[in-house]
Amino acid sequence: MLTITQALADQIVAHARQDHPDEACGVIAGPAGSDRPERFIPMLNAAMSPTFYEFDSGDLLKLYREMDDRDEEPVVIYHSHTATEAYPSRTDISYANEPGAHYVLVSTADTDGLGDFQFRSYRIVEGEVTEEEVKVVQAY
Repeated sequence: MLTITQALADQIVAHARQDHPDEACGVIAGPAGSDRPERFIPMLNAAMSPTFYEFDSGDLLKLYREMDDRDEEPVVIYHSHTATEAYPSRTDISYANEPGAHYVLVSTADTDGLGDFQFRSYRIVEGEVTEEEVKVVQAY
């Protein structure tokens, strides 16, 4: 289960809205071993595409060095889908290389008749996708 603050969930959705119609992407870092997302880090979608996201390799290297220096790890890796439901694509699954991370997808398309902004979380380990419950809290 992903436990995340309302403030962080709101920041992810705001980033998805801001970058629409392109996919938004980013990371929420947390203390190593804590499974607690704390530091919101929006990233640039280097692909600048409505159907694909890609972290800039230089930005990603800088981020991982910074997290290492702060004894953090990527707790949440998020991105948006602009025309499809919030479910990992084959490409998303192939790029998922953090088995301990929660992969959050936000859809900016109304694909289920329930309105915009589906907010869903998955674990992706060795190509296996498992949806997990999301618990939104005011504070940890």
